[in-house]
Amino acid sequence: MNKSDLVQVISRETGITNKDAGIAIDAFVEAVKKGLKKGEHISLVGFGSWEVKARAKRNGVNPQTGKKIVIPARKVVKFNPGKDLKDKVK
Repeated sequence: MNKSDLVQVISRETGITNKDAGIAIDAFVEAVKKGLKKGEHISLVGFGSWEVKARAKRNGVNPQTGKKIVIPARKVVKFNPGKDLKDKVK
């Protein structure tokens, strides 16, 4: 499912226009991005939660050359699915 498919589903399920559904999706995505950038933990009960985790610097190997490299430390976004979502996917 891509964004336009999601817009269609939300529009059909809620009775709002496709344009308004697209605006709502964009607003949700921006709110999540801004919250994560501030370091906030974002949680939708039953669906899941997002948080920023720090990854430490580590050693690795370039698979093409076999040469050892250092992978720098960085921040990554982690999503943990909620119980309802896990149960639906099973």
